[in-house]
Amino acid sequence: MRSLGERVTKSMHQQDGLRRPADMQSTPRHIAIIMDGNGRWAAARGLPRAEGHRRGVEAVRACVRAAGELGVEHLTLFSFSSENWRRPLEEINDLMGLLRRFIRRDLAELHEQDVRVRVIGAPDGVPDDIRKLIAEAVALTRDNGGLRLTVAFNYGARDEIVRAARKLARQAVAGEMDAGSIDEAAFGAALDTAGLPDPDLLIRTSGEMRISNFLLWQCAYAEMVFADAYWPDFDKDALIACINEYQTRERRFGGLSARYSA
Repeated sequence: MRSLGERVTKSMHQQDGLRRPADMQSTPRHIAIIMDGNGRWAAARGLPRAEGHRRGVEAVRACVRAAGELGVEHLTLFSFSSENWRRPLEEINDLMGLLRRFIRRDLAELHEQDVRVRVIGAPDGVPDDIRKLIAEAVALTRDNGGLRLTVAFNYGARDEIVRAARKLARQAVAGEMDAGSIDEAAFGAALDTAGLPDPDLLIRTSGEMRISNFLLWQCAYAEMVFADAYWPDFDKDALIACINEYQTRERRFGGLSARYSA
C-alpha cells in the first residue's frame, strides 16, 4: 500500500495540465494549512534559513491565488506561532521583516482580488508597527466578498482556549451570562475564529505528522493530509493533490452517513 505522501505526490503528477480538483463540487469550504519546512528547504540547498522564509512567502502568494481560483471560501494559514518567539533573534527579525514587506507589497493585490483578511492570535508582544499594518489590512478588506484569508499570527491554540475560558468566566462573574448556559456554541463564539466555519481539511507540509497547537478546538472533525513537500515547493498542483486526497475520505462526524455535504 502506498503511503499518504506517495499518493499525494502521484496525484500531483497526474493533473496533466488540468490544474483542478477531480470533483469541483466537493471542494472543501475551509482549508487550514500549517506551512512547515522553510528552514529544511533552505538547508537542503545550502542556503540560509532567511532564504527559505522568503521563498515561503512566495508560496503563500501562490496558495492564496490558487485557493481563490479553486472556489475555496476560507483559507487559514499558520504563519507564526506563540512558540516561535523561542527562535534565534536574527531569525525572528527576518520573519518580522518578511511580514512587513508582505503586507506592504501584497495588500493592494489582495484587495483587488476581493480577498478579505483576518488575523487571529494574541496581540501581546507583537511590534507596534506590525499591529498597525495588520489593522490597516483588516480595515481595507473588511467589506470584500471573495476568499476569506485568516492568518494565525502569534497564535497558539491552547492560549486561545484559555483566553476564551477567561472571557466567559469574566462574563459569568459580571452576571452577563449564566455559567450553566455555556455550551459548545458559546465557547466557539469566544474563540479567535468566531464566525468562521470549522476547517474541513487541515494540510501540513514537510512530512511532519502533528498539528502543533493549531486550531485544536476547530479541527475536531477536520480531515488531515500530511504532504511531503516543503512549504516553499507547495504550489497549486500540490493544493489540488491534497484536495483530491480529501475527496477520497468518507466523513461521518461520529455517525453512519456515507458522505457529508455542507
